[in-house]
Amino acid sequence: MSATLTTGKNLVESKLRPEGAIYRRVINAGDPWIHEINKGQYFRIVDLHGNQAVDTLFYNARDYSDRYSAQDTIQHQRNIYLTAGTKLMSMAGTVLLTIVADTCGRHDTLGGACANESNMVRYAIEKRHMHACRSSFLKAIIDWDHGMSKRDIPNNINFFMNVPVTPEGKLTFEDGISDPGKYVEMRAETDVLALISNCPQLNNPCNAYNPTPVEVLIWAAEP
Repeated sequence: MSATLTTGKNLVESKLRPEGAIYRRVINAGDPWIHEINKGQYFRIVDLHGNQAVDTLFYNARDYSDRYSAQDTIQHQRNIYLTAGTKLMSMAGTVLLTIVADTCGRHDTLGGACANESNMVRYAIEKRHMHACRSSFLKAIIDWDHGMSKRDIPNNINFFMNVPVTPEGKLTFEDGISDPGKYVEMRAETDVLALISNCPQLNNPCNAYNPTPVEVLIWAAEP
């Protein structure tokens, strides 16, 4: 039986029920999360309160140098936004995951992760001390302690984040398009390592100026 149900308008709902998940975890705003997902398992991120940006990276769990590539993913699907049906590609051309359900509609590939330095440059010098996603990513891989470093943090996915591209090719950070309870769900096409920074950004509307928790769930592979 398929795990998804198409509802139209590029939105696809999942048939998987939360009570059947083998793993559930709430990630507070500003916190990192790192976890392995086995081939065939289903992985869902739920925007619990709406408008929360979830900065996310994926790695081939057998070779961390084979990691998510925004360029290859965009080229493969010929679209700068991610949604149901998108295959998340690695630098070596590996299909890491496929988005099988999406009740938000689209997700950003271009906005990148906030950093202490970018907070200072974009907003004000005194913003440099503010917590940022690059710091969360780095903390997670250091705690993971599998030989990764800041060189292993490439351009990331921003699930639920709204970053339109103007006709002139500029990026703009706009109010989110996600509502409470919206989710994106993926099937792992190989063993992957998932890395999340639940964005703490307070200076642009990506989190409605109010960062909030999200939930992650994992289901066993279909028999």
